[in-house]
Amino acid sequence: MKPPSYMKLFKNGELKKRVEVFKNMLKNCVLCPHQCEVNRLKGEAGYCRTLEKVVISGSAAHFGEEPELVGDNGSGTIFFSHCNMKCVFCQNYEISHCGEGEEINSHQLANTMLSLQKNGCHNINLVSPSHIVPQIVEAIYIAAEKGLELPIIYNSNGYDLTDTIKLLEGIIDIYMPDIKFSDDLLGEKYLGVKNYYRITTNAVKEMFRQVGNLKLDDDGIAYKGLLIRHLVMPQNLAGTEKIMEFIATELSKETYVNIMPQYSPEFKAFYYKELSEGITNNEFNKALEIAQKAGLTNI
Repeated sequence: MKPPSYMKLFKNGELKKRVEVFKNMLKNCVLCPHQCEVNRLKGEAGYCRTLEKVVISGSAAHFGEEPELVGDNGSGTIFFSHCNMKCVFCQNYEISHCGEGEEINSHQLANTMLSLQKNGCHNINLVSPSHIVPQIVEAIYIAAEKGLELPIIYNSNGYDLTDTIKLLEGIIDIYMPDIKFSDDLLGEKYLGVKNYYRITTNAVKEMFRQVGNLKLDDDGIAYKGLLIRHLVMPQNLAGTEKIMEFIATELSKETYVNIMPQYSPEFKAFYYKELSEGITNNEFNKALEIAQKAGLTNI
């Protein structure tokens, strides 16, 4: 296995410097596109409602992820509570909207990463990390001191600030963002955020610049690169064609894209007629055809 990216920064002292840069950002939080400017170290809560400590709903070797991440021993997944979006169809709203989970500090988070490594997981998979990047980077530093040597996966909803992603260069090995909608107005209506598509595509371009196409080792396990998820929505509300064209023309036709068929109406989706039913087989197959037509080769 190739050493993870952060080991170079750990050895030359740069990772420790990034820890301090990120921790200072909590005093006037502009980590994500909401730019709340709250002092989270003094108990001021912004959009995500997360303060200095992170909240996790669980951690485990997960076998429901993409095959390139799972292998024989699973992806070492840590599920963070709270979120910087408010999807009306969220399937985990108790966690992301209500914040259910256990509050832990960065040292405990580091120990969680080390425990997943001890259990044989192939990577550390950070689910919904956008609002707690400082705590994550500190935990990676602490864990690296104690022998962490697994690739880090940044598994986000895509609503990431490009400036924050730039500060993660050399720390994150695999970026796995969603691209949910290609229309900013629909993003605001269904996700509760402004300028979703513009912000997400800018962030994804920066992710791709850092890590490039997904790279696999001799066992078929990913160790670096970009993997994009796209959830097929009823009546093509997501605007799949525009998203696939973006990936093919502005990133790479070799980009790994997981086109997902598992949409089901959850949470507040029933208040919207157009979201109140799942997708059909025809809608899913059409999305696959769109991706193939765009020239994408890893779907």
